[in-house]
This record gives sequence, structure tokens and C-alpha cells, in this order.
Amino acid sequence: MNRTTEMVLGILGGLIGFAGAFFALFMGEIDQATGGDNTLTGLGMSAFLFSTLGVIGGILVKFKAKLAGWVMVVSGVAILVSISLFGFIPALFLVPAGLMALLRKPQ
Repeated sequence: MNRTTEMVLGILGGLIGFAGAFFALFMGEIDQATGGDNTLTGLGMSAFLFSTLGVIGGILVKFKAKLAGWVMVVSGVAILVSISLFGFIPALFLVPAGLMALLRKPQ
């Protein structure tokens, strides 16, 4: 089955998630350098991990659609929870792509 839409949305969501994760890491390092704690750095690292999973889910959708759908939905929600505002756009790509991969019937 042709699942190009899910693949493109998943990979795009993961790549945009990388940008948000790097921004959160950057802001966390600035906060840590000025005497703050390293909470934002840890959240940026988790967003980086889940962005990686989102890209893997986007690639995996051609072979195992159900598994890739769950991976993308979980990644989108986890990115949104990790870096909230910076994770809104990646979640907007990953969650619908995951739901499409889960709910689409084979022909």
C-alpha cells in the first residue's frame, strides 16, 4: 500500500522536532550557565530522543504501518509534553501521521 503521506508527515515532524529540541537544549545551556538548573536541558534531550523515534516511525511506515503509527503518536505526544510550545508544530505533524497509519485500511 502506498503510504507516502504518512511517511512525509512523520519525517517532517521528526526533523522539525529536532529543531525544537536543539533550541530547548540551547536555552537550557544558557539557563545553566547563568546559574539556573538543568531541567530544560533534560527535556531537550528527551525531545531529541523522541524526534529520532518520530523519524524512525516515518521510515518504518512503509513496512509495518501499525507499529509505525503507534511510534509516531507516542513521539508526537511526548515531544509536546517535553518542550511544550516548541513541540506544538512537530506534534501537529506526527500525531495525524500516526493516526493515519493506524486507521487506514489496506486495499
